[in-house]
Amino acid sequence: MKIEDIRRVLILGSGTMGQQIGLLCALKGFDVVLYDLNQDILVKALERMGRKAGKMVKMNQYTQEQADQAIARISTTTDPEIAAKDVDIISESVPEDPKLKGRIFAQFDALCRKDTVFTTNTSSLLPSQFAGDSGRPDRLCALHFHDTSMTNVVDVMPHPGTSAETVALVKAFAEKLDQVAIVLTKEHNGYVFNNMFMALLDSALGLASKNVTSIQEIDRSWMGVMHTFIGPFGLMDSVGLDTVYKITDYWAQKLDSPKARANAAFLKKFVEQGKLGLKSGEGFYSYPNPEYIQPNFVSGK
Repeated sequence: MKIEDIRRVLILGSGTMGQQIGLLCALKGFDVVLYDLNQDILVKALERMGRKAGKMVKMNQYTQEQADQAIARISTTTDPEIAAKDVDIISESVPEDPKLKGRIFAQFDALCRKDTVFTTNTSSLLPSQFAGDSGRPDRLCALHFHDTSMTNVVDVMPHPGTSAETVALVKAFAEKLDQVAIVLTKEHNGYVFNNMFMALLDSALGLASKNVTSIQEIDRSWMGVMHTFIGPFGLMDSVGLDTVYKITDYWAQKLDSPKARANAAFLKKFVEQGKLGLKSGEGFYSYPNPEYIQPNFVSGK
């Protein structure tokens, strides 16, 4: 398959990242199918994508006509066979569970054309953990997006069985989306940025879980020294505390790490209360006007 052959994109999972990736693809002219298990989830996802497109229009990133055309290019379905029809490339954004990802890829391997390329947006896992289950390990690699409203940098990460042709095609696809593709030559947990980012979050959570100081003081320290507009806990709210918890808990069990277990336990209290961050309106901070955006937050005055 050549880059010119990619016209139809299937998004597996309509959560925050699935919505962002799907909208980006549609805005760049691709037909998009959004797949999830529940129609109500899909309806809400499409509504959020419409609101996000509207914000982009207000920010003069796209015209209203471009936004309307993009939304019109997005269809939704809970039927795997309909979702898989005539799909050229898949972007998967389901929960961070290698067994779950393997099952879903195996399901769509049986439904998609043999030349369809599979990509995973996993934040912390390695493609090799479910490449065998995918049924097409040579046509599977990671194409990892960050928050598309904040950056256009993506990671392209093959596993040992990914073909060079697949890597080149996925890189070209990313560039068609006007993304800056960081291509890894080997698998590495957390890619490049996320590897550094998770170290920051791990440290911040460790300080908070040990009651060294408050989350506000930790964020103020980072923001004040690094001159950023957001700190590690604000960033976790943006990512979603349920996502951060799942990643932290997975590695706590995988590595049998007491520190990671303590961090996961700290996060779990928020998740159990439904405090998931920006998407739920409350996490470490309350939204839409969190403390850290106030002019005097860092100074403390």
